[in-house]
Amino acid sequence: MNKIKTFFLISAFISFSALSCLFLDLLVYADKSANADNSKKVIVILPGQNLSTIANYLDYTGIIKNPVKFKLLARIKGCDKKIKAGEYLLSSSMPPIKILETIASGKVRLYKITIPEGYNLKQVASIISKAKLGTKEDFLKAATDSSFACKQGINAETFEGYLFPETYYFPKNITPEKIIATMVERFRSIFNRKWEKRAKDLNLSIHQVVTLASIIEKETGVSFERPVISSVFHNRLKKRMRLESDPTVIYGLKNFDGNITRKHLATQTPYNTYTITGLPPGPIANPGSKALKAALYPADTDFLYFVSKKDRTHKFSMNIKDHNKAVKKYQLRK
Repeated sequence: MNKIKTFFLISAFISFSALSCLFLDLLVYADKSANADNSKKVIVILPGQNLSTIANYLDYTGIIKNPVKFKLLARIKGCDKKIKAGEYLLSSSMPPIKILETIASGKVRLYKITIPEGYNLKQVASIISKAKLGTKEDFLKAATDSSFACKQGINAETFEGYLFPETYYFPKNITPEKIIATMVERFRSIFNRKWEKRAKDLNLSIHQVVTLASIIEKETGVSFERPVISSVFHNRLKKRMRLESDPTVIYGLKNFDGNITRKHLATQTPYNTYTITGLPPGPIANPGSKALKAALYPADTDFLYFVSKKDRTHKFSMNIKDHNKAVKKYQLRK
């Protein structure tokens, strides 16, 4: 009986020792990188791939060593069912535990895009396409989907004006709808309740403010002029004068070659503020926060006209006589 008891004790001790050695070995493995190479590799984990396939793939690419230990570590850490599909930037200098944490938490590779102030939908679509986050066609289809705009709380036919200009980071294979929703969410965080109240005080809807801001954005050469340009448009709206803004004309043209003519100014479109009174039906670009603020808080002036001085600034005038003199001086001089 004592011999049997001794046998079981020895067996238990051996098993415990073996398990302890295995556990210690895994602890060492978890924190020991495959090598010291810091160079990143793009690793793509596809939806539905199992742990064995992922471990063998990481071993094949040199990111890890010993896929068996990697799988065991994943199961012990409870990560085996949490690995998320996506594109990752990994290096063989990362310890296996860090690699597991990265792919289990979904810290996928992000692509940086910057939307400049005053870019329109087509220009934003080009940026998305160049960053390989989707095609122009797919993005424009989503950005001009009126039902999707309605779902996002945008009272307009398209998202023009509401794709807030900023730097964003998006993962691969993100949908156009998600990109647009992120940009709209950023717009809402900027256009706060104070600005909403100010819009009501001006008897303007948010859409009208965004439309006016987009025109200010396109007319602005230097930042400090935004409130002054805004004052010109506000003064004209109060007097029911046409806004006569060239950028609105250009926006309404299908094939603009870069040279605006008198024929263009006379072409009837919903956006031609030389032929319509008041604001166009919607924004002509995506304005930044400074243009939005200028639209809401114009400078206190009596200016009704401005003309480019061809140095990015403008000459402002209160009457047509002075404006014609400025045009002659800055636009018609040899």
